[in-house]
Amino acid sequence: MRIAHAPSQVVRQPRAAAIGTFDGVHRGHVSVIDAVVETGLAPTVVTFDPHPRVAFGHRVDLLTTLERRLELLAEAGVETTLVVAFVPELQQLTPEAFAAEYLSGIGVETVIAGDDFRFGVERSGDLELLERLGYEGRVAPEVEGVSSTAIRAALAECDMRRAAEMLGRPFELDGVVVPGHQRGSTIGYPTANLRLEPDLACPGYGIYAGFARGHRAAISIGINPHYGGTERRIEPHLLDFEGELYGERLVVEVWERLRDEAVFESEEALVAQIARDVEATRAARRPEV
Repeated sequence: MRIAHAPSQVVRQPRAAAIGTFDGVHRGHVSVIDAVVETGLAPTVVTFDPHPRVAFGHRVDLLTTLERRLELLAEAGVETTLVVAFVPELQQLTPEAFAAEYLSGIGVETVIAGDDFRFGVERSGDLELLERLGYEGRVAPEVEGVSSTAIRAALAECDMRRAAEMLGRPFELDGVVVPGHQRGSTIGYPTANLRLEPDLACPGYGIYAGFARGHRAAISIGINPHYGGTERRIEPHLLDFEGELYGERLVVEVWERLRDEAVFESEEALVAQIARDVEATRAARRPEV
């Protein structure tokens, strides 16, 4: 997939486009993209960074990094994505000015969106306005009950299977492995200390089963109360993995919640519980979507 950051970087040709943030690239988003691909025109997405609500000062727990969002759009069949910086100048553009620069400028002929699609200053533009400007506007089939907000709610409830149903894949933790306390190595269960960007969504504290780098993973999310921790840590133990991951990006699928965090009466009791967590992880099933 070609990634551009300005209309001048996109070859002008007949295109069908979807416009939006596409946080999570969930099943509702994929429905829109499928409709774009089916037009036979060059399938294109116009997306924004940062998230518009973040740009307006609101807290948003993002479901994907920009990097992962672009990977998922490519997997969905998008050939070109134009990443538009959501800066004050863009926020003040009228719908007509936005369409002239970011749609006509790259050859867009058809725009496909959901029923509630709005764009331009004060969200004053819609598909009807685009049709008056000469574009073909189509409403994509709705996927009932699927939204980024509903997925965040499922994560808050640690309902990983419901989140996966809406995403169309397991929820993922996407970060960089950084040095940690290395306690896991001393008890036979080394973990990768995963640093997430602070604006990314994360399930509630607990122990989870998941998958990363071709290996099942027992994942601890929380403060490590057994050791008196106070800061959230995300620590996947990759089963049967040997090697170093420091400094590398690691994308971890989260399949299901196994149990709460706990304080144990001894180190031996902790190790015995981790052994049970590992066996539960071996038996865990990837959510069916």
